[in-house]
Amino acid sequence: MRTDKQIKKEFKLKASKDPDKYYATEVLKAEGFMRKRCSKCNTAFWTVNQDQDVCGDPACSGGFSFIGNTPAAKELDYIQVWKRFAELFKKWGYTPIQRYPVAARWRDDTEIVQASIYDFQPYVVSGEVDPPANPLVVPQFCLRFNDIDNVGITGAHYTGFVMIGQHAFMPPERWDQKKFFTDIHNWLKHGLGLPNEEITFHEDAWAGGGNFGPCMEYFSRGLELGNQVYMMYEQTPSGPKELKLKVLDMGMGHERNAWFTKGTSTSYETTFPTVAKKLYSATGIKVDQDVMRKFLPYSSFLNVDEVDDINKVWQEVAAKISIDTDVLKEKVLPLAALYSVAEHTRALLVAFNDGLLPSNVGGGYNLRVILRRALSFIDKYGWNLQLPDIAAWHADYLKPIFPELSENLSIVDEILDVEKQKYESTRQKSRQVISKMLAAKIDEKKLLELYDSQGISPEVIAEEAKVAGKDIKVPEDFYARVAELHEKKEQAHATAKEEKLPLDGVPPTKALYFDDYSRTDFRAKVVKVTGKNIILDQTCFYPTSGGQLHDLGIIQNEKVVDVFKQGNVIVHSLAGEHQFPEGEEVECHVDPQRRKQLAQHHTATHIVNAAARKVLGPHVNQAGAKKTEEKAHLDITHFRSVSDEELKQIEKEANVIVESDAPVKCSFMSRNDAEKKYGMSIYQGGAVPGKEIRIVEIPGTDVEACAGTHLKHTGEVGTIRMLKSSKIQDGIVRLVYTAGKAAEQTSAEAGGLLEEAAELLGVKPSQVPARAKQLFSAWKKARKAVKKGKELDPGSLKLDSKEETEPAEALELTAKLLNTQAEHVPRTISRFMKELEEFKEKIS
Repeated sequence: MRTDKQIKKEFKLKASKDPDKYYATEVLKAEGFMRKRCSKCNTAFWTVNQDQDVCGDPACSGGFSFIGNTPAAKELDYIQVWKRFAELFKKWGYTPIQRYPVAARWRDDTEIVQASIYDFQPYVVSGEVDPPANPLVVPQFCLRFNDIDNVGITGAHYTGFVMIGQHAFMPPERWDQKKFFTDIHNWLKHGLGLPNEEITFHEDAWAGGGNFGPCMEYFSRGLELGNQVYMMYEQTPSGPKELKLKVLDMGMGHERNAWFTKGTSTSYETTFPTVAKKLYSATGIKVDQDVMRKFLPYSSFLNVDEVDDINKVWQEVAAKISIDTDVLKEKVLPLAALYSVAEHTRALLVAFNDGLLPSNVGGGYNLRVILRRALSFIDKYGWNLQLPDIAAWHADYLKPIFPELSENLSIVDEILDVEKQKYESTRQKSRQVISKMLAAKIDEKKLLELYDSQGISPEVIAEEAKVAGKDIKVPEDFYARVAELHEKKEQAHATAKEEKLPLDGVPPTKALYFDDYSRTDFRAKVVKVTGKNIILDQTCFYPTSGGQLHDLGIIQNEKVVDVFKQGNVIVHSLAGEHQFPEGEEVECHVDPQRRKQLAQHHTATHIVNAAARKVLGPHVNQAGAKKTEEKAHLDITHFRSVSDEELKQIEKEANVIVESDAPVKCSFMSRNDAEKKYGMSIYQGGAVPGKEIRIVEIPGTDVEACAGTHLKHTGEVGTIRMLKSSKIQDGIVRLVYTAGKAAEQTSAEAGGLLEEAAELLGVKPSQVPARAKQLFSAWKKARKAVKKGKELDPGSLKLDSKEETEPAEALELTAKLLNTQAEHVPRTISRFMKELEEFKEKIS
């Protein structure tokens, strides 16, 4: 099978031989453009200039030549770029829409949005779901971490950026490539005020995910302003085939367009001008405009991904502008570090606002990388800067286009503060680790290992080595290597595919459990039997999915021991083999008690999720869940452990929702309507396939896309009892709880254990925690005396506390005091009492 790279190369060659068929050459010719070949790289390009013999790429055209001399007649600041773009494209028939969150919760193949087309994959581009508008434009904030080391240096690289998307999703008969190209050309002419003499178009191609098509890039004075991809074909075993739905995917750099019209030395000064000014003031950094004006046209040459010897390139750039290399670095590197701090903080602001969290796994790993990189720059240069302040400055500047960034600043501040504490703690430990390692050789591999396993930054290692009189070279592309290393680790953990049953030709099973959780009796026809597995035309049996365990019951007197879903087919596994004839109608019965308990735990999960969000903050999202008969757990995104007090508050808020007896409304909606009405936060349980999705709403409390069995009112849940919380992974906290009869049983068991503990200690149940604490303290004191062979006054080991605690909290509190689990409290107390008596005999 050919790779996307091979397909692109082949198609580009094919399109180049017949440009009139694949590109909007009619528009170009009408505007006076002529087709040429670059004398340096042989790229086919279009220009109105007779004497132009190179394409627009900075490597061929000599770098950026717009700095201090922009040809754009329209001067637009960062905010004005999107407002003007949206205004013009609305006139030209497009609908401007709001950006999607950078947390891609509607997809199961990626965590983070990296381009504007991500908003519409996979369902819109496949034609399964209608787009929110057609055609449309969107200012989509994106995150990419492959250029971390270039941020600040080149003056144009970002980890967080806005891709202005121009998109259309059309059947072949409505596809109008000529108009799409005309509209973007008109943006260059009327939006930016560029004459045709200042525009160069490049012919290119694109391929990805089995689809491919032509692409047109547009440049001015060495800067690529954007590109239009026309996704028109799919690769099939029999060869290329025209797509039934053609897709326009234009991505334009918001930051680059603002930079271009201003012509400033770096794009950072136009992307966050107010933030840059405040940073200059806070750090005392003075920008040497003369040096920067000379340096920036060549700054793109310092792209660490494209050069083998970065120091040699620094020398070449310094020679071009007639300045000493060391002097150039002294002028540029502190400024590059300051821009990196600002850029990384902006990316983190949007990420945290949208529900992403720093972590040591997944997409959160790279968020922590850029956060610590920003903090290390602040440390290195001794700047008095606080990331929460910088985040607030960004939110204020972006308010006209992204007002939502100002709504959650308090939680963003909290996350940044917690991460700074972790960074400082790691830094202290790092010094101890490094001092022991400096005797040995620390190479690039060791630097990567220390960062990935212990979070020790290479800057700290180099700093400590310098103090010790050693020189350690940090690779210029270090953080890109870290991201690559982590990506490989994530791919290595991919799970193997499960074995599938032979169900070809079996029609989808009609699910009867959506409308009424209490429906447990039904009749159905046998569609297929394979071994102990039976497929019916319709069923009330809920299959294990969405973290909810399957139903049990009987089909024609045969026990159902498992229910699972394969595609759109629901499979029932029986205890023994039984040859039901296909087409036979069978009597079916779902265990009603198990069904209700599972429904109670599932509805309770939605309630606990809402309560946790209210107590802990709007950043809380579901990261996983499991609902069994005995108990349930919900994994939530949270940046630190949940305290006992917070857990009590979550329980209290959850039971307030239960007691309100609010209706639980379940209905099917089109994906588009659901997203427009409720937003992307409906995807709490992960990606949900299909044109229509089931929405479970507790009005004013919680709305989620969910296919589980649910109660009709929150009051049916009964009491929710939070059992415990634990940190299961960096950035993920597990909440364990019971509801309904399971909660009653938990309470009864807890009461029995507390009574047993009280009897052992000879106190009332409410006095158990205080007496247990006293016992534990006496046990430790006596054990210490025995170890040291000292005598001890038995009176100091007296157990006489009668302090009382609320009985409902007594068992959990005692378990915590004794550092054991609740069910082990009586056994632990018994052991301590026995050993205490033995210790007393030895020291008396």
